[in-house]
Formats: sequence, structure tokens, C-alpha cells
Amino acid sequence: MMYSNNKVRFFAPVCLVVTAFFMLIADAAPLTADTLTIGGKDGWEQLAARNGVAETTGRFGYTAITLATDGQTVDALTDLLLDFDGESFSDKTGNYMVQSNTLRRTPQAIRGNGAAFSRGTGGMVLSGRTGSLFGTAGPVGSFTISFWIAPATASGNEVILNWRSSISRADGIDYQQVNAAFAGGKLQWTFYNIFNGAPGDNGDIRITGSAPLIPEQWSFHVLSFDEETGLLEYRVNGIIEALEHITATGHGRGGVYNPYFGAPSVVTLCPSYLGRIDDFAVVRRPYTIDDAHTKDAAPALRPTKYRGSGGRIETAPLLTTVGARLTSVTAIMNVPEQTAVRLFARGGDTYFNWTETEPAWQPITSGNAITGIQGRYFQIAADLYPDGAGNSAPSITELRLEYMPPDIPLPPFTIQATAGNGSVTLRWSRSVDETADGYYVYYGTRPGEYLGRRAAQGASPIDVGNRTTVTITGLENNQIYYFSIAAWTNNDDRLIGTLSREVYARPGIQ
Repeated sequence: MMYSNNKVRFFAPVCLVVTAFFMLIADAAPLTADTLTIGGKDGWEQLAARNGVAETTGRFGYTAITLATDGQTVDALTDLLLDFDGESFSDKTGNYMVQSNTLRRTPQAIRGNGAAFSRGTGGMVLSGRTGSLFGTAGPVGSFTISFWIAPATASGNEVILNWRSSISRADGIDYQQVNAAFAGGKLQWTFYNIFNGAPGDNGDIRITGSAPLIPEQWSFHVLSFDEETGLLEYRVNGIIEALEHITATGHGRGGVYNPYFGAPSVVTLCPSYLGRIDDFAVVRRPYTIDDAHTKDAAPALRPTKYRGSGGRIETAPLLTTVGARLTSVTAIMNVPEQTAVRLFARGGDTYFNWTETEPAWQPITSGNAITGIQGRYFQIAADLYPDGAGNSAPSITELRLEYMPPDIPLPPFTIQATAGNGSVTLRWSRSVDETADGYYVYYGTRPGEYLGRRAAQGASPIDVGNRTTVTITGLENNQIYYFSIAAWTNNDDRLIGTLSREVYARPGIQ
């Protein structure tokens, strides 16, 4: 029995040590991945760049990112733009105010996500501000009027555009009109007393399309005047259907009769037209053949809802922890057939010197494991592409990042403190973690509060390098001190591990 009791007394401390060791290992078990969420219920405030995209309703009713519709855009020469995409109609340039309107929005659009439907009951009346084409008296210069229409019948004398005014001349006051109306199933433009001095039927210049319009079928109409050449031309679906030189000779040579507007007056859109209209625009320059091929202009023969070039989003640099590793990015998205979403990621310890291309973006796949991207900051980008016909677009409801915090070094398992005269000598075992490159000694005068400042080696914590013993001097005799040690590693900046168990000692003359 004595042998047995001694055996128990011998193994008890060993069991305690082994138990404590495995508790320490359990506390330092492999870290689980942390997550960051962009979008979803958290919204998209953390996007730093949006190009060619818009917001829509995505999965679970959350806001999603999708492609912006390919409507005409405003530039410095745009005088008027009505894209009819919103619930209420307004001029995107701010040059015209809507005085009255009977047009109604319809989702059956050719451009963007909305068009206007006219029942021929008065249409939209616009008043131009000073400086606008129809709101200013004087010389007009070059201009282009363009729009899409899908007439219900294309018959009768339905009017698409009408502007009426008067102008004072030396011999009296003349009536003026700009009018676009159907005649025989074709669209006819009339300019009455607009081109000052131009020969013709008392100043009445008419220009008419050559082919009848097909009911319920969209067609793109452009009327353009070039003040340099005097060329007035009318295009339908990119094809010139009529032209006339408003010059003294009636052709490309000779003096140009430039347009001149009298008193400012309202312009009326679709006062007696039955059908749909989209992207009505006035631009203060002549139309060029290149307009039909630029991505920002209405295409002549192949209208699309979304641009083939797609759109892009980029998050702001997202702060995580030093030395973190990006492990995956999962996108909750809707990707219709033939559309695509391409994801990219990059990372680094700081983002202040980042450019559009550095650090390089790495292509990633939603939900798949990621390697080689680490740092304190991560940035995610997504390119969205429509289908080949430009009629369908993908959407992203949420981006969920998973990253692994760095493995921090384990503390020493054993530690001893021996008091001396104004000093304490500490000895400890090396960390079992191979990543440990050195140790910090924490000290203080209260348990668990390592706020000491008295030691000759400096304030807590003291970097003692890769030693396993140190004597802390300059301490006050008879004052109890508490100590704990943590390992540090230089793998990813200096990372400090957890604290060891606490020991104490009271310096004094022995």
C-alpha cells in the first residue's frame, strides 16, 4: 500500500501538468475563419467604385447590384434629355421644366428600363430656360433631335413634336413653327420661317422620310442640322431617308441660311400621338456617322437594354487583422443564361500606395478556396456582363468574405520567478510553437494588471528577445510583482501571442 500511495503522489503532479498542457493546446486550437459581408442586409455602403451599374431588388428582398440600363447620357452639348426611366418624367439636363404632362410610363422600353406611352391627349409641355434651344431667342446653330418611337398606327396627322412662336422682322412679325408629324405613314418635318431668308414656299421647308413606319415596331429617328455646311438630314434607323442643303445654291456650296428663333415659347412632345416614345434628346451639334458606333450614342440598327461592355464594382479596402489570409469569397447572385459575373480580389498590409492595377487583381471563383492573398486589408471587385443580345443582366445580392486570422505563437508552458535584491529573475521553457521568434515580459504590482514602469529595462512589456531567462532590475524591495510572458513572431509583422500563466515574486534583501 505504501508503494501504491507513493505512486499516486508521484503521478498526481504529472497528471496536473499534462492536463494543463492539453488545456493550453485546446485554447490554441486552429483558428476558425472570420467573415465580412458586403451587401445583403448590410447594404452596399462599402463600395468605393461603381461603373455602369445600378441598384435593384435581389434575393430575399435585399438591395442588389445589377447593370445600369443603356440609356443616352448627358454631356456638355446636351440641351434636352428625356429618358422616361423614372416614375416621374423630367429633363436630365435641367434646361427644361415640365409644365404639364399626360404621358405615362411603360416598362416596354427600347432603351433603359422605361419608355413613355402617349394616348394623344395633350402630351408633355416643356418650358425652356434661358440658354436652352427652345427657350432662347436668336441664332440656333447646329442641332440634333433624336428619339425612338413605336407608333400604334402611324396614321393620320399624329404629332410627335411641335414648337410655335413668332419673330419680328423689318417688314413685320412672322409666325414660326417646328413640327414633326405623320403624313402617309411617314414622319414629316416642317420648319416654317426658321431658316431666315431661305428660298422655298414662303420659308416653309419640309423634309420627309422615304419608308412608311411599321406599327408597334421601334425605330430610331434623327434630324440634324450642320451650321457649317447647311446640311439638314433625316435618318431612320441610321439610314439617310431625306436631306436638303439650306444654302443659297441648294447644295453643299454657297452661303448657309442658319436657323433663327424668335420669342421663347413652350415645346410640346406627343400632343396628338398614339404610341410609345423613348430617349427623346436634343444636342447642340450635328449628328455624325460615328454617333451610331459609339457606346454612349443610341445604336442605329441594334438597340440593346444593356451595354456589352458591362459594369464593375469595387469595394473599399476592407480592414481585417495583421497577417490575415483570404480563404474564400462567396457571392449570392443571379446569373441568367449567357450573362456572367467575374470576381477578383487583392490584399496587402496597407492600401495607401495602391493603384488601379497594383497590387494585381487575382481572379477568384465564388465559393472556391483562395490562396496567395493576405494582409491587413482586402479588396473585392466584380465585373458584370449582359447576354449577347443585351437584354438580360446578372445581379449580386451579397458578397461574403472568409479570412483566416494568423496563427499566433503559443506562450511558454512553464515559468519560474526568483526574487533578488531589487530584482526578480525569470526562467521559462521555450514555446512549443515553431513560429515564436522572441518573448515579451509583462509585469505589474496587481494580479492581471501589467502596468509596471519601474524596471531598469523599461515599462511593461519588456522585449527580451529570444532568451529564456532574464533578470528584471530596478524593482522596489518588499513590493510584490506579478509576471506573465508572451511569445511574438515576425512571420507577418510582429504578432504577439497569448499570455502565459502568471507568477509572482517579492524583491528584498535575502
